[in-house]
Amino acid sequence: MLHSSLTAARILPHAQERRRFQRVKVNLLGRYMLSDRHEYPCQVINMSPGGMALIAPVTGRQGERVVAYIDHVGRLEGVITRHFDNGFAMTIAATLRKRDRIAAQLTWLANRHLLDSPEDRRHGRFVPKRPMTMLILPNGVNIGCRLIDLSLSGAAVATDQRPPMGALVTLGKVQGRVVRHLDDGFAVEFLRLQHPDFVEESVTGV
Repeated sequence: MLHSSLTAARILPHAQERRRFQRVKVNLLGRYMLSDRHEYPCQVINMSPGGMALIAPVTGRQGERVVAYIDHVGRLEGVITRHFDNGFAMTIAATLRKRDRIAAQLTWLANRHLLDSPEDRRHGRFVPKRPMTMLILPNGVNIGCRLIDLSLSGAAVATDQRPPMGALVTLGKVQGRVVRHLDDGFAVEFLRLQHPDFVEESVTGV
């Protein structure tokens, strides 16, 4: 288990990193794998498009390759650059395009409390510009369908298919669970809250 008291861990400055990317304080859970291929839980306490610091039970070796799966961010790769009490810092190996995506994601995470305002309720729904997308059903069958509407947390789909409640489906690149049947389709709640800049692209492939 990760302890909240560990979030106060002090990160030592790293001269080589001064600093192409601005670090953002975050509190993201995830898991990571070292070269021994064992998985461990972690908590990211600060992050930039070029690196991040993790509270972690096993710190690995400096220079060791790490593959991490972080909530709201996804899969990241890099190497361990330094250790600190209860964790380590690592680089993030990414293309320029992916670094831009991470930067946008961090901006969103830093302001995520704005999404929790009472007037927002869940998340505002909209009709995507290009509503056609691909749907992968629980049995693996891939079919075309039309998005009735879309939000950061889910979508309504027009189709004659009726997967059972709770079934796992994929819309475009986004996984979700069936939460409601509609007259002309069904509603999906995404497994992860989507970024407002990329939700339409992720769901429709546009």
